[in-house]
Amino acid sequence: MEFIRIENLSKQYTEDQAGFPALNRVSLTIKQNEFVAVMGKSGSGKSTLLSVLGALNTPTSGKCLVDEIDIYALNRDQQADFRREYLGFVFQSFYLLPYLTSLENVMVPLAITKHPASRKKEMALKALNQVGLEKKTGHLPSQLSGGEQERVAIARAVVNEPRIILADEPTGNLDTRTGQEVMELLSLLNSQGITVVLVTHSRENASNATRILNMSDGRLSD
Repeated sequence: MEFIRIENLSKQYTEDQAGFPALNRVSLTIKQNEFVAVMGKSGSGKSTLLSVLGALNTPTSGKCLVDEIDIYALNRDQQADFRREYLGFVFQSFYLLPYLTSLENVMVPLAITKHPASRKKEMALKALNQVGLEKKTGHLPSQLSGGEQERVAIARAVVNEPRIILADEPTGNLDTRTGQEVMELLSLLNSQGITVVLVTHSRENASNATRILNMSDGRLSD
């Protein structure tokens, strides 16, 4: 079932049309529950593609539809609601708040929801259990390894039970072994029904995906 559809998407960051666009008439469909890896060198446009998918970066032209929702036809508040309902983000930098525990960091996205405090805690504990950190709920980021911090970041990404995870070089700050553990975790989440879109320069990381695409100069190819 087609879940994500991008049609002739372009993104130009400057008014100089002679320059290379970050995205150049990209078209792409992704099925529900797919794990898609987009490979490319730095500056190829892959992170721009992810930010457009995340309703964070308005394209110059073209359409981006998720579950038949034209996300750039939405106003800002509607886009925020869309991100909260559909998306979980995982980045190379963990972006954990140093003065909050693992549990409190995972609860941050729930602050704007209407769930009672007990339900928020329950959801955060479930997410930490999913990533194998149920015994580290009271630890600060400084008391965790890099791999554990990334797992907290992934728990934070899935705490709202999103339908899509967008992952931008999630192993960039990790050693090879820990990075592979994180990739295995993303594969596990995918097997549980979450669509995953990963951007990476690593062929090893991309091998965890069910489909690999290549990006160069703002264009996609198989």
